[in-house]
Amino acid sequence: MHFTKKAFAAISLVSVLILGACGDNIDTSDQKTSEQIKFLETSELLTLNTTSEEDFVSFTAQNQVFEGLYTLDKKDNFVPGVAASMPIISKNQTEYTVKLRDNAKWSDGSRVTADDFVYAWRRAVDPKTAPSYAALFKDSIKNATEIHEGKLPVSELGVSAPDKETLKITLKKPVPYFISLLSFETFFPQKQAFVEKQGDKYGTDAAHTLYNGPFVMKDWDGNTAKKWTYAKNDKYWDKKQVNVDKISVQVAKDINAGVNLYTTKEADRAPLSGEYAKQYKNRSDFLTEKDALISYLRLNQKRNGKATPLANNALRHALNLAVDKTALTTEILGDGSFPANGLLPKDFVQNPETGADFRADSGDHLTFDKAKASTYLAQAKRELGTDKITLELLGDDQDTTKTIFAFLKNQLETNLPGVTINIKTMPAKSATELTRISNYDISLAAWMPDFKDPWTYSSLFLSDYYNNSMNYNSPTYDKLVKSTDTTLATNSIARWNAFVSSEKVLLDDDAAILPLYQHQTAVLQNPKITGVQKHAFGSPYSYKFIKMAKN
Repeated sequence: MHFTKKAFAAISLVSVLILGACGDNIDTSDQKTSEQIKFLETSELLTLNTTSEEDFVSFTAQNQVFEGLYTLDKKDNFVPGVAASMPIISKNQTEYTVKLRDNAKWSDGSRVTADDFVYAWRRAVDPKTAPSYAALFKDSIKNATEIHEGKLPVSELGVSAPDKETLKITLKKPVPYFISLLSFETFFPQKQAFVEKQGDKYGTDAAHTLYNGPFVMKDWDGNTAKKWTYAKNDKYWDKKQVNVDKISVQVAKDINAGVNLYTTKEADRAPLSGEYAKQYKNRSDFLTEKDALISYLRLNQKRNGKATPLANNALRHALNLAVDKTALTTEILGDGSFPANGLLPKDFVQNPETGADFRADSGDHLTFDKAKASTYLAQAKRELGTDKITLELLGDDQDTTKTIFAFLKNQLETNLPGVTINIKTMPAKSATELTRISNYDISLAAWMPDFKDPWTYSSLFLSDYYNNSMNYNSPTYDKLVKSTDTTLATNSIARWNAFVSSEKVLLDDDAAILPLYQHQTAVLQNPKITGVQKHAFGSPYSYKFIKMAKN
């Protein structure tokens, strides 16, 4: 089974320790150098086909060698990429007209045209070629659902190219976050003649891929390769802003191996976690980077057709209140991660009227409280008619997961007498499959947003959402969240308030999941390097503005 970005993230936590450091986009031409920068990744690059199944490493790579209509600046604001300007949007917010810049080129020297977007988007919804991310098109663009279901031809998709530099997009309804989607990899262009000439080989190695981003891929021989290189793209329209000639990448799956490569100057950065993060946190080259990734526990209410003990509301509350998240983040993780007392992350989305962060408006939910946990447990035991409750905790077999699970088992069994937690770890592929078919009690999950909007989190727990494998079904929650995509789509503050209310239903009322922590990335980084952009959504990193000081 090939992991998508989300399926992969839902189980494997170590894999998200991608390297990078935030830096300012400033013109320091004296820092321009041909010296090769050396990065690490924690797993292999699987594909450069933007309309294929994707993982974190592939998303990072694609964001360096391709560019969409819009991209992100250092503050995660949307700015024109291939587009010449921001879109013209109709009054009813369903018609978008985008003008393309005339100097955007492919690496073969040909012009990037509106037809390249039409072709790529049709591939993204065609049932013969569509990735799981076709859902983003189905939720937004006219006829995408019908095409994906085989009811209409791809030519009926709501996108057209009246001329080479004009793209017209028709949405099925107002989509408040649509511009954010236009910066997402699955919405990037593909040149039809080149893709069709490569056939099944397109995007499978460096030679069978065409590029339009700040870099081109070199030395990548396919998805088993342990090394590859980003080389400056001389055909890129904004090449003057690219200050490095090469960035080499090698795979180091083990944290210790990465640290060794860094200390021997074979790498310019190394990810840290746990004891390594604690050991190096006082060094001048230690950095902690913000992430919008939330780690949480799914609490499955039905397994193999039968209700689990977790169908009991009081038990779910007891579990939530029995975990000391501060101890987890400071004593176990030690990488700057901090407790998550809500579904949506901190510093991700803000109130459209006041600018207040979502976490400030929604507040904290289900914080550690042993006394309340004990009260809820007593209620659960009465309602379940038993003093003994056994639950299985499912996750992948990586060391970080095992360490977290040992902590959770101790917390839950100590703070909830009569509760037994049996740990079950296995390769990520197998754990993901058991989660998908709801064959588990509790499973570890993580979610990084694809686009900048609460919907990317809140939609996860809709009763009819494809990724809801917990058998959580709340008509109240469904009504609130779905209103943000329908009746409230164009009422920004009412929509915001509905998201805030829905989080309270999910957690305060139903305790449907157990939020654990908001992930932060700890790294050792060569102090000479600046300018790596860390994003809160979409692709994890952009390397366009990297600089390395000469001295």
